[in-house]
Amino acid sequence: MNAGKSVGQGSSREPSAAGCFAHLDLAAYALPEEVAAELLSPSLVVYLDRVRDNLATMLAHLGGDPGRWRPHVKTAKIPEVLAEYARAGLRHFKCATTRETRVLLETLAAAGVDDPDVLLAQPLVAPALGVVQQLARRHPRARLAVLVEDRDGVREVPAELSLFVDVNPGMDRTGLACADVGAVIEIARAAGPRFRGVHCYDGHIHDRDPLARRRAAHAVYARAVELVDALRRANAAAAELITSGTPTFPDALAYEPFADLRGTVHRISPGTVVYHDQRCEEEDPTTGLVPAALVFARVVSRPAPGLVTCDAGSKALAAEAGDPCAVVLGRPELVCATPSEEHLPLHVRAGETPARGTTLLLVPRHVCPTVNLAETALLVERGRPPRAVAVAARAHDLGLRPSPGDERAS
Repeated sequence: MNAGKSVGQGSSREPSAAGCFAHLDLAAYALPEEVAAELLSPSLVVYLDRVRDNLATMLAHLGGDPGRWRPHVKTAKIPEVLAEYARAGLRHFKCATTRETRVLLETLAAAGVDDPDVLLAQPLVAPALGVVQQLARRHPRARLAVLVEDRDGVREVPAELSLFVDVNPGMDRTGLACADVGAVIEIARAAGPRFRGVHCYDGHIHDRDPLARRRAAHAVYARAVELVDALRRANAAAAELITSGTPTFPDALAYEPFADLRGTVHRISPGTVVYHDQRCEEEDPTTGLVPAALVFARVVSRPAPGLVTCDAGSKALAAEAGDPCAVVLGRPELVCATPSEEHLPLHVRAGETPARGTTLLLVPRHVCPTVNLAETALLVERGRPPRAVAVAARAHDLGLRPSPGDERAS
């Protein structure tokens, strides 16, 4: 995995993508030769020291206050990584699935944290609400909450769970319009003491121009603050306002009105930051975050001049976020084409064509679903031999009772 030559002629986007991690110390990602020789490809490799670097970087952005962050654990997926959140002092979390919630609660309890605050930030209906209710009963000191977007939804939520109103800031995926103040107040009053606050996820804002991104994000935040003020005036105050995934978290931290919400705590909720990826680096290279989860692959074919193929296709590397789906760490002359299920073609823009068997490390364009594709990962940590760990929070539970002797469906 030696550094290659400069990128040659290609599309206007390719040099930017291929060179976006040129500043990294490649030695920090080198695998022991005996490990690389035996590791099957494609494999997910997670660098725990880089995870810790990213957590420290995020806390620096937050002024050292972990209470300002409610990370979405949809990216992390691995108990050994979730435990690092606890060690960093984080106690507020977001989840997307019941399995993530279960694995998170179990991991935190094993780490000595039995009273976390967890929001399942996904619209839930029966039977999923019943699963979360059982988790609340199993972890009585944990504070579990779910999202609601109408008055009927309040009645469906079990008594053990608290509620956040989900508002739609323009992503048009879930939630009420921010301008529908009356409906939000009605839901908050119906929830009574179980009403916790407002969830406003601005994940549709991906402007690469930092000024345009900030203007768009701050316009959303202005509406969210107006909504929080309206709730307070209606004697239905929100204890918390949650905003901001990874692209806009710096913009949220720079939004001064969040510091003066008069009794409402503001928290950001980025999750991708724990591993970082190509898309986030392209959108904002100033965050100081580094890749921490990569896909190990091998060149398996040289089908045409200037073209090689590695064995990490779309079943090992998420491809839904567009091309290039990854960059080859330390090899900017290799430019990823569109993958098929088991194959990823690479254009050789300069230098010698890699031989069959050449090992590569791929930084995913979108790391969150990439991690979800792997059942196990190789965990690399300074001072310890690399070890295989389970990606325990991947995929989804069935919810059905397992057959006798088969606990996998639980």
